[in-house]
Amino acid sequence: MIKVGIIGAAGYTAGELIRILVNHPEVEIAWAQSSSNAGNKVYDVHQGLLGDTELAFCEDVDLKGADVVFLCSGHGKSEAFWKEHELPEGLKVIDLAQDFRDEHDGYVYGLPEWQKEKIQAAARLANPGCFATAIQLALLPLAAMHALTEEVNVTAITGSTGAGVKPGATTHFSWRNNNISTYKVFEHQHLIEIRRNLGIVSQPTLGLPPVNFVPMRGDFARGIFVSATTESDMTAEAAAKLYKDYYKDAAFTFVSDRPVDLKDVVNTNKCLIYIEEHDGKLVISSVIDNLLKGASGQAVQNMNLMCGLPEKTGLNLKASAF
Repeated sequence: MIKVGIIGAAGYTAGELIRILVNHPEVEIAWAQSSSNAGNKVYDVHQGLLGDTELAFCEDVDLKGADVVFLCSGHGKSEAFWKEHELPEGLKVIDLAQDFRDEHDGYVYGLPEWQKEKIQAAARLANPGCFATAIQLALLPLAAMHALTEEVNVTAITGSTGAGVKPGATTHFSWRNNNISTYKVFEHQHLIEIRRNLGIVSQPTLGLPPVNFVPMRGDFARGIFVSATTESDMTAEAAAKLYKDYYKDAAFTFVSDRPVDLKDVVNTNKCLIYIEEHDGKLVISSVIDNLLKGASGQAVQNMNLMCGLPEKTGLNLKASAF
């Protein structure tokens, strides 16, 4: 059995991670750390886990008592954690924050559809951002064929869970309900990893065309819907074939022949993609669950790859029809 430790185990992504791992056939959760909840049962915070586990939160961590550690604290806290703790030899680390997504300190960027072989050999992994996952999966096949040559305009809308557990002025229910708004227009932090990685895949010597990103806050709890538009001389049929060929071996990313809906993927680790062509422009829709394929589900997918398990182990999650 793989012994897993979780740092920052009281947040949304950690709750989803525990929900997956308590049912994972090859995993035992050794400990779940939360300083503010130490001594409380995990289900006191993640109430949906009542009946699934009697695990209690701890404050101190036993890094040598784990095979894999997931870092689920806020951005900037992962690097701070390793300044205060020594990394034991042989311990595998999966960071869900943005601290190592530029792949410094030996971390591998964990987008399996792009870097599966590197992930399989990795000891330290930087899990991608949620917007970054959905947008990169919408554009990777074009980049890989050096066909991403024109300006890209992306609009993407995310659920309120993307903002984390702690409520703020733009995340509490009375503001978010019956409301949509933009934020961090052209400046979202995930643009850094999107531009970096697509530039590597696409045409390193020529550079990447501008990728303009308008993020939006949606009136729903979970999920991301991406619409990416770029000029192209490709037909929708040719683009769909290109995408299907690129993702033919992907465990969780699929190209649909009809328009996709957010409900098709919520509560799953899937990404579904649909491609249209209008007046010389390709419009690529991409949908994921921000807490699963955009965070904890993809983290478990990466753990499976790092530990030599079949990629789908423990991730047989199904969307609800309603």
